[in-house]
Amino acid sequence: MSSEALLSPAVTKRLIEAFVTAPAPHDGGVPEAFNSLTSRELDVLRHLAHGASNAEIGRALFLAETTMKTHIARVLAKLGVRDRVQAVVQAYELGLVRPAGR
Repeated sequence: MSSEALLSPAVTKRLIEAFVTAPAPHDGGVPEAFNSLTSRELDVLRHLAHGASNAEIGRALFLAETTMKTHIARVLAKLGVRDRVQAVVQAYELGLVRPAGR
């Protein structure tokens, strides 16, 4: 499973902004899957949500790109999603991350 971005960061950002502005129906609770994420995995998810690549996240967190791929794979597995876009959409819908500058 590759964890490289399939969409450009600009397209990903526009897609996420569209999801963020749409009302998300949920009961206000955070699913157990998100509670199982470590603090490092949450950091990685937040960087993903802002459109960062594996290399950019690695530089920001002072970790090797291969380590980032491992963290991303664990986030995807714990959340039960097939790709990073689905993970980011879930995080925005639940209010776990916010668009930069808002």
